[in-house]
Amino acid sequence: MGEEAYWQALLNDSEMASDDDQAADAFGAISGEMERCHPDDEAWQQAMEAMASGEIQTTQIVGYNRGGLLVEWNSLRGFAPASHLVCLSPFVDADARRAELAERVGSSMDLRIIEVDCEQSRLVFSERATISDEARESALLAELTSGQVRQGTVTNVCSFGAFIDLGGLEGLIHISEISWGRVNHPGDVLHSGQSLDVYIIGVNPDQKRVALSLKRLSPDPWATAEERYRVGQLIEGEVTNVVSFGAFVRVEDGLEGLIHVSELAEGTFLHPRNVVHEGDVVVAYVLNIDSHQRRMGLSLRRTSSSKVPPVSNHYREMSM
Repeated sequence: MGEEAYWQALLNDSEMASDDDQAADAFGAISGEMERCHPDDEAWQQAMEAMASGEIQTTQIVGYNRGGLLVEWNSLRGFAPASHLVCLSPFVDADARRAELAERVGSSMDLRIIEVDCEQSRLVFSERATISDEARESALLAELTSGQVRQGTVTNVCSFGAFIDLGGLEGLIHISEISWGRVNHPGDVLHSGQSLDVYIIGVNPDQKRVALSLKRLSPDPWATAEERYRVGQLIEGEVTNVVSFGAFVRVEDGLEGLIHVSELAEGTFLHPRNVVHEGDVVVAYVLNIDSHQRRMGLSLRRTSSSKVPPVSNHYREMSM
């Protein structure tokens, strides 16, 4: 994205303003101003040095849009995203957020430079980066409450779950909260550096612990299983695990049924693996459903005598 397109993307929502209404003229002049940008320009060199040093810079706020604040620093224009502003509430409506941002226009603000890209005319500032790690943790803990959805970045994946950076504070997604379906190892689903939305289950300010969930961002498939499946129905699924007492079949993501060994086939056989294997796609007869206990009983041997045709094929739809 070129410099003109970059600034236009930030400012084209016509929600910018300043105390003396001159910000609009300043925005219009940015493109021509930025075309003269060169990596050797003294102002951009100073910007790179300031980012490397981590020193706090005093800036002037000259405008805003719903995405954040337009600031002026050392003859350059930069942007402070709303997500990097400390006292801006993330839980207000659009009108209240615009009002909060508008109040800052015309004032000064201490910020740190977190991104410099002269070729793209990108100069990005952060207020959050100016506070200490301990203060950042405390501020973030005060913001977090159960039921919120926040954006984070995976920092570490281990056998029992994954740690997520929420912007200065880490939370944990336990392996049981990654998916409604079976997860053998968190690394099969998540990887370090991955950005994602997470659901906050609980916050313990005293111990600075935040419990997170991925699966709660989507409905629990068992909650409506008895509405979508019925006894006697034929359904298709994939065999996920074969054990001595039977085989588990994934009917849809997060919902598995069990074919007991007695329901696999007529006659005698040494082990369920003599009948089915992991990865097999089978058509099974629904024997029973118990959403509360999260159990579904299935049968293979009854499919041959069943006259009930398959209905909604959730497994095939999921796999496509």
